[in-house]
Order: sequence, then structure tokens, then C-alpha cells
Amino acid sequence: MEYGGNRMSEVTSPIQPEATTAAPRAKKGKRGLIVPFLQTILPWFAGIVAICGLVAAVDWVLDLQLMIVKRGPAIFGVVYVTNLIRYLLFAGGTFLAFYVVLRRTGWFAQIQKSLASWADIRREVTYSLASLAIFAMVGVLVYLGELAGVIHFYYDGIPTAQPFFWFSVVTMILVHDAWFYWTHRLLHTKYLYAKVHRIHHQSHNPTPWAAFAFHPVEAFVQAIILPIVGLFMPLHPIMIVIWMLYMTGMNVFGHLGFELFPRNFLRYWPFYWHNTGVHHNMHHRCVNYNFGLYFNYWDLLFKTNHPEYQAEFERVTSREDKAMTDTHDD
Repeated sequence: MEYGGNRMSEVTSPIQPEATTAAPRAKKGKRGLIVPFLQTILPWFAGIVAICGLVAAVDWVLDLQLMIVKRGPAIFGVVYVTNLIRYLLFAGGTFLAFYVVLRRTGWFAQIQKSLASWADIRREVTYSLASLAIFAMVGVLVYLGELAGVIHFYYDGIPTAQPFFWFSVVTMILVHDAWFYWTHRLLHTKYLYAKVHRIHHQSHNPTPWAAFAFHPVEAFVQAIILPIVGLFMPLHPIMIVIWMLYMTGMNVFGHLGFELFPRNFLRYWPFYWHNTGVHHNMHHRCVNYNFGLYFNYWDLLFKTNHPEYQAEFERVTSREDKAMTDTHDD
């Protein structure tokens, strides 16, 4: 299948990527991905490995028989594989559906004119696989918190029949939405954008594979919300599963490159509070706007929606030619 070239995609609207804050285009070839990736990843992963090695060495020398040493590697492996499956099912499934099977049908409105390049996709997948390791490390921290008695899980009864269960699901989603908005704005400060968040914004035309394409610091910031909530509210494993499915679905939707909501969606106030695919896609082009994840109320309250957001949404969903086209090598 002919998919794409090595250049950034064009957009069909007059809204262009912001040149002042957009990341520079990477060099062609494997070096353009591998060298920056290793420079970004290795220092952080080396530090994590050193800390884990030190804990294991102390446990062996003093014969402490720490549970975190005994079970930590297995928990890391299980969480990583679980997250990998989740990533492949959501990102891979939507990519297959929209970019391979449905892309020329015109059934759904593509947001930008052209496909991202294979180089962009390789970068998105590579950084996402590294982010999954950070998520797995946070899973080990959750287990450590449970051992320490500061994070509590409950397993009794049928959770879906309990009002508190659904309260905890809604609370988790709302707290995470607030956490994402404010940490996202923090990541857009000058220093953190240049050193951390720029990795994610190398995708001007994101695909579903970009859902977890983060710098290790950003991956940790986004994953740590679970144990933070666990400090204040008892958790049920099924609640975590529901939240993760919703989070992954919305994250992939925001990077899908297609708009799934109908043309009139933003004209009615109950729906206007929910984010669309256009909303986050515009953020990748116009980096100083549209910071929200699930809902739009933080952007509305603090006036960080792009001034042309609604017009762009209606332009995309009203376009007669909705079939995606290819890019080609320069």
C-alpha cells in the first residue's frame, strides 16, 4: 500500500502550524529517529535501572526479602504487556480501520488533507513503546503504595451495583481531565516545552499511534495521576479498567486525524462541552490553544480555545470531499 512520503502533511484550512513553537523537522533516515530517541530516553531509563539495581542490591546484601523486589519485575511485565495490548488494540485498530479500510470512502471527515509520513509514524510508535515502560513503572509504584498502606483497593461485592463505584469512575475522569489541562499548560511553558513536550508536538499531523508518544517526564506526569487519586479514594480494579478504556479511547480519538462527530455537534450547548477530534488536532498545529483532554470547560473558562475552533470544526465536517489523500516524496 502506498502510504506517504517523508514530509509534513499539508492542511486543508488556512490554519497553519505555529512556526515560533513548532519543533524543527527531523533529518531523514534512521539517524533522524534513533539518535534523538536515545539521547532523550537513555539518561532517564539509566537512572531508573540504577535505582532498581540499588534497591535489589541492598535487599540481597541485607537479606530483607522485600516484596517489591520479589514481585516488582513480574508486576512491571504484566502492566507493560497489558498496556501494550491496549495500545495496539486502540491505536492499531483505529489506524487499520480509518487509514487503510475507510480512508477513501469519504464516510468520515479527515481533518487534514494528507497522510502523515512513515517517518512520523515510526517516531510515534517508538516513543509510545518507551512511554509504556514508564506507565509500567508507575504500576509498580501503585503496588508499593498498597504495600505501604497509603493506597487502598477494595474487592468486595459486585462493584457495579454500588453507587460509590460509579462515583469513583466519574471522579477519576473529572480529576484526570483537570490534571491533564493544568499539567498540559505547564508543559507549554518555555523550558518544559523545549526540553519535554516538544517530543509530542513533532507530530503536526498526528495519527492514532501518537497517543502515548511522550518524553519520559511527560509520560510520568500523565501516569502518576492514578496513585495520586489512590491516596485519597479507595480504588477498584474494574474502575481503573473503565477509566483506562475511556482515557485511551479519547486519547486515540484526539489523535485520529478524522472527525467522528456530526456537523451540528458544537451548535448545542450540552455537546459543546465535550471535545472533538478537531479540537486536539488544532492543538498540534496551533500549540498555544486547545489544552483540554475529555471536556472543553477548562478551555472555555480560561479562554484557551482557538478563536477559529468552531469555524474549523464546521469547515471540516461540511467539506464534501472527505476522502483522505496521500503525500509523496519531495
